[in-house]
Amino acid sequence: MSALPASPLGSALPPAPSSPLRLAIVEDDATIRELLHRYLCVCPEFDCIIVADSIETLWRELTLSLSPQLLLLDLSLPGESGLDALPALLVQFPELQVLVQTSNDAADTIYQALRRGARGFVVKSATPLPAYRQALLDVAAGGAVMSPSVARKMLEYFTPMPSQEEYLLSERERQVLEGLVAGRTEKQVAEHLQLSPTTVRTYVVRLYDKLRVANKAELLARAARGRL
Repeated sequence: MSALPASPLGSALPPAPSSPLRLAIVEDDATIRELLHRYLCVCPEFDCIIVADSIETLWRELTLSLSPQLLLLDLSLPGESGLDALPALLVQFPELQVLVQTSNDAADTIYQALRRGARGFVVKSATPLPAYRQALLDVAAGGAVMSPSVARKMLEYFTPMPSQEEYLLSERERQVLEGLVAGRTEKQVAEHLQLSPTTVRTYVVRLYDKLRVANKAELLARAARGRL
């Protein structure tokens, strides 16, 4: 993490808080958790009062310490996910400012996290350690943190999608799309349309490009929202 390029979140730090901010970190990956702990917990702006590997551990620790002001929360956790835990955490601690991190930067995940009360979103693979510090300080100062790539996904999420006709899908591309949306695998689509799996895969790649999605999950999520 520390060897990644400079932060995409900006360079100017907000004013340092007058006293250390009480910070809780929840991350199940031991290597990442240790890196975050070592880096953030020596920053004078933070007082790391909780470092946990799950939501269940976090709740137990919360009964033994002062309530945190900041929470760095991984969304994908064993047991209860960070995404599912967000509403209850903010009901219990309404002043808590939450920065979420994840390896999954799908637009639906970002939207759900922000909708449930997160104040910022960082992607693990694209966020060097110094950027975590800046993002936490920005959130604590009342800002909303989003890297350019995440902001772009949100813009695309809320941009009305053109109809299939505007994509100029071929008849065969529409047939493959309909098969995928109906729940068929690529192999089943190939059998249904009497095409080779390689040919169907070529059509699928074209669909991803034309419909501006990265994978089948995004394609089906868009279909579920009625945006195909």
